[in-house]
Amino acid sequence: MGTSLTPEFWERFAVLLVVAVGVTCVLTASLDALAVRILRRRVRRPPKQAGELPTAAAEHRTSARC
Repeated sequence: MGTSLTPEFWERFAVLLVVAVGVTCVLTASLDALAVRILRRRVRRPPKQAGELPTAAAEHRTSARC
């Protein structure tokens, strides 16, 4: 028994496809913005005060990025 794909099916399919793409784009943009905000917050460091010497541990840190 075969079923035919009716115009009503294609209409619903198109609407659901557009909604799914829209939700995906909004969710991706929101998560990207959140990730950038978190990374920028981690990068900021308080300004050093005059006369303050860096610690030995801070001098020898290496970046994980090459």
